[in-house]
Amino acid sequence: MREISDAERRARLGRRHALATEHRVETVDDAARAVVALHGTDPATTVLSALARTRDASPADVEYALYDDRSLVRVLSMRRTVFAVAREVANTCLAGASDVVAAEQRRLLRKALAEAGITGDLDAWVTRAELAALTAIAAAGEATSTEISEADPLLATRVQIGSGKFVATPTVASRLMTLLSAEGSVVRTKPRGTWTSTQFRWATMASWCDLGERPDATTAATELARLWFGAYGPATLDDLQWWTGWTKTRTRAAVAPLEIVEVELEGRPGLVLADDVDPVEAPDPWVALLPALDPSAMGWKHRDFVLGPHRERLFDINGNAGPTVWADGRIVGGWAQLDDGTVAFSLLQDIGTEATAAVEQAAADLTTTLGDVRLKARARGWTIVEKDLRA
Repeated sequence: MREISDAERRARLGRRHALATEHRVETVDDAARAVVALHGTDPATTVLSALARTRDASPADVEYALYDDRSLVRVLSMRRTVFAVAREVANTCLAGASDVVAAEQRRLLRKALAEAGITGDLDAWVTRAELAALTAIAAAGEATSTEISEADPLLATRVQIGSGKFVATPTVASRLMTLLSAEGSVVRTKPRGTWTSTQFRWATMASWCDLGERPDATTAATELARLWFGAYGPATLDDLQWWTGWTKTRTRAAVAPLEIVEVELEGRPGLVLADDVDPVEAPDPWVALLPALDPSAMGWKHRDFVLGPHRERLFDINGNAGPTVWADGRIVGGWAQLDDGTVAFSLLQDIGTEATAAVEQAAADLTTTLGDVRLKARARGWTIVEKDLRA
C-alpha cells in the first residue's frame, strides 16, 4: 500500500491550493477551481482567499468575476454554507449538495409558518409566496430582501427562528431567499456598500447567468467527490462527508463509481484518486496569510496534519477557522486587523528568520490591500489569537 506522509500532503496543498508562490494562478476563477469552492458566508473571505492564490489580482478583479463577467457564482450548498464557485461547477454543487439543504430549508419554513399560526395547506402557501417573490425579483431585476418583503403581504409575514436570547423574527421573504438560493432559483448579486458587505441584492438565476442543464443528483455527487479528492486528496471518507454535509450512505455512493485506491496516511487509512498516486515534491518555501474560513483551513474534518496543536487558539468554539498564518503547508499562527487598519500577526511556533520576515512582508502587503476596509468576525466567533492581538 502506498504511504503518503503528512509532509507530502502539505506539499500537495501548497501546489494544488495555489498557495506556494510559484504555483499561484492568474485568475480568481482559477483560484476558486484550485479549492473547488471559495467560502462566501463572509464575503471578505471570498475576496481574500482569491487574492492569496493569485499573482496580481485585486478586490476589483474578484468583484468583476462575481458581478460583471459572472464567471464566479455564489451558491448556497455544502453544509448550508455560501460558496463562490466557477460557473461550470455551480450546477454540480446545486445538484450534488444543495438539494438536501433545500429540502431541509423547505421543512423548516413550513414548521416556522405553523408555529406563527398559519393554517391550511402550508405547501400551497409556500408555493404562492415563492411565486410572489420570484415575480417581484424579476420585475425589479435585482432587489434586497427588504424590497422583496414589501412586494406582497405573504412575503412580509414574520416567523420566529430560535429561542431565548438567540431568537430572531425574519420575514418570510428572508427565509424564502435561503430556500430559493439552495434550489438555485435565485442568486446573491452585488451587495450594498463595499466588498465586505453582507447586504446582498437578489436576482433570479435565469436572468443572472446561464448555468446550462443541471445533472442528476447521483452524477453530480460523484463529480463533486472527484473534484474534492483532486484538490484535497489523499483524505478519508470522513473528511469528504464533513466537507459536503452528506450522510455516510450518500458519501459512499458518490465515491463508488470513482477509480480510487487506498493509501496509508501516517498510520491511518486514506483514499486517493487512482491517477494521483505518484509522489509530489515539496514546492519552494512559502508563506501565506489566509482569511477566516479559508478553504485550506476548512477542507478536512481531520486536519491535524496542517493545524498541529493550534486548534484552540485559532478556531472558535464551533470549529470555524479564524485568520491563519501558514508556512510550507502548516498553520503556524494567526493574524488580525487592528482598529487602525494594521494587520498584526502572532506566530505560535518558530518558523525561522527568513519565513518570519516573509510573514512580516505579507502582513504589510495585506495592510495595504485592505486600506480603509475593516474586517469583522462574521459567521463565526473571534479566536483567542485575534482577541489577544486586538486587546
